[in-house]
Amino acid sequence: MADSKSNSADPTGPGQAAHTKAVAKRRARPGRSRLSRAEIAALYGRLRAANPEPKGELEYLNPYTLLIAVVLSAQATDAGVNRATRPLFAIADTPQKMLALGEPGVKEAIRSLGFFNTKTKSVLTLSRMLVEQYGGEVPRDRQALEALPGVGRKTASVVLNTAFGEPAIAVDTHVFRVSNRTGLAPGATADDVTDILERVTPAEFKLHAHHWLILHGRYVCVARKPKCPACVIADICRFKEKTQPAGRLSV
Repeated sequence: MADSKSNSADPTGPGQAAHTKAVAKRRARPGRSRLSRAEIAALYGRLRAANPEPKGELEYLNPYTLLIAVVLSAQATDAGVNRATRPLFAIADTPQKMLALGEPGVKEAIRSLGFFNTKTKSVLTLSRMLVEQYGGEVPRDRQALEALPGVGRKTASVVLNTAFGEPAIAVDTHVFRVSNRTGLAPGATADDVTDILERVTPAEFKLHAHHWLILHGRYVCVARKPKCPACVIADICRFKEKTQPAGRLSV
């Protein structure tokens, strides 16, 4: 879920950036139908009815460990991050304790994750900055968060939303896919989609919008074969290639 400084607007990773942008541009062409205000309200209303209190799947103990978990989630699954961070956070749940582990300790703890060398440096530099500039606390400020290594718009939004209850919307691969497929917020880049979501999402849904869309994309509107027959917003969705129930032929 995290984003790097060089790739903060791209939810799919450096190797897929150009391809994803080209595909999204085709999908988000000006003539594509977007949902109306009433349809957007209905979409969120149904997701809320199905899951009134959605929760993210990264495990954390406090704002600091959430921040670290999100930074580590770049190019990794939440399940993989959780396996690595459970023992790590048991001994290092503050930036001071993380710095005390040093590079060898942090590297060994997250070795199972991709890009663990780069992530180790980001975690330690980030932790040092928190100690030196913010007394070891995670700032509740977007600009300050985005100045930290390994933290871009998406990661800052996750922390502001999940740790501090701010109505921020973060766009990862799942949110990007759902927003484009449904017509909720068609956009060529994650920043485009974020801007549209922040503009069209009704205030009453903004606090949980991020998690509703992520979970919907992760478990229903999956990439290869979306589960359209089980989808609570299928009749609203603009996706033309909807899957059919088993045993039914499309005509």
